[in-house]
Amino acid sequence: MNRNIITICGMLLLVGSSAFAQQRTDEDCVRAIADHILTQPVTQFVGVTDGVTYNSTKEIPKGIDVKFKSPLAEWHYSNGVLDMAMITLGQYLKEDKYIEYAKNHVAFGFDNYEYFKNTFRNDRKHWYWPFGQLWNMKELDDCGAMGAAVIDVYQLTNKKAYKEYAEKAAKHILNEQDRLADGTLCRKFPRKMTVWADDVYMSSSFLIQMGRLTGEIKYYDDAARQILNIGNYLWCPEKQIFYHCYYTDLKRNGVGFWGRANGWIIVSLVDLLEAIPVNHPKRIELLNMLDRQIVGASRWQNANGMWNQLLDKSDSYDESSVTAMFVYGIAKAVNNKWVGTSYASIARMGWNVLKKNEITPDGRFTNVCIGTGISDDLPFYFNRPVGDNEKHGLGLIIDTAVEMMKLNKK
Repeated sequence: MNRNIITICGMLLLVGSSAFAQQRTDEDCVRAIADHILTQPVTQFVGVTDGVTYNSTKEIPKGIDVKFKSPLAEWHYSNGVLDMAMITLGQYLKEDKYIEYAKNHVAFGFDNYEYFKNTFRNDRKHWYWPFGQLWNMKELDDCGAMGAAVIDVYQLTNKKAYKEYAEKAAKHILNEQDRLADGTLCRKFPRKMTVWADDVYMSSSFLIQMGRLTGEIKYYDDAARQILNIGNYLWCPEKQIFYHCYYTDLKRNGVGFWGRANGWIIVSLVDLLEAIPVNHPKRIELLNMLDRQIVGASRWQNANGMWNQLLDKSDSYDESSVTAMFVYGIAKAVNNKWVGTSYASIARMGWNVLKKNEITPDGRFTNVCIGTGISDDLPFYFNRPVGDNEKHGLGLIIDTAVEMMKLNKK
């Protein structure tokens, strides 16, 4: 008798949970995510040994090592994606609290980074220190997406220091970052002069924002060049998806069709197409690339609407961030009439499964792969851990929700 009661109660809970997921509107979902983010401190440090919370570097006693109290306070490219997404959401919903989140995060960095810069010791890498990427600025990961977020915030606050930072980042990306002979941005590690799909976004996110800020076409030109060039290095005609990397010394691609790497390309494509002039000479080529990628990606979507960690490996796990990125790219393409409305069903399938299974009632976004470098073995990609509310997915799911709200209103 007791076992029957337990079984019935369990069934009722499952039915109730499923009904709740179905009843949640798009806005309910994105507000849950954003409001959960607001509960996490982005303007606080915590002592490594004493566990004391410090609200600014002025409060830190001499000799005390600190770290960010929350990963969301870091100066990491994923934080830049999140800051821009919160501004987009705040403007769409007309909710200042989301915009203030981004403004506070950027201000906290500028108010406190000098402390760490002045205490930096050469026996530790710059990324050990809070805001090390802000004052170091050596790689696209340091200044690309976060630089784009600073520009976004600058246009709301008009702070001189923010503009100076953007100009410094522009100088680095245009003139100092490593490139191949054809102008394609590349990385020196873990193998020299390697092309990564990730760098389509790490560069174009900043270049797009700088183009908007200055009106100078050279930024859009370089963003288009990076997307098209990197796409050409990585595209696999047989599978109609992109490899994660290309080794210039070996003149061959890597082994993996990593999901989020492909996601960065579609996100960059639609963001650039939204920003560049309609008469830009590369616009048609970019539109053709977008259509090709959407069709290619759709061939690897699972029956449940998700995409895999490795797109061509059905035995790799369903991964939430790439699913969000494809949904975002396709929804934005439909919303802007760059592709036909028939593509909307691909986005809706992906969005519905994210709403049902990957966004919890309290606003956590689940099953997002952690940060991932390149590797020559597929088990590396298969076995990358997923995080519960992992920072790499938060900005992406917010942007996705906004585009789906626009799509579903139509």
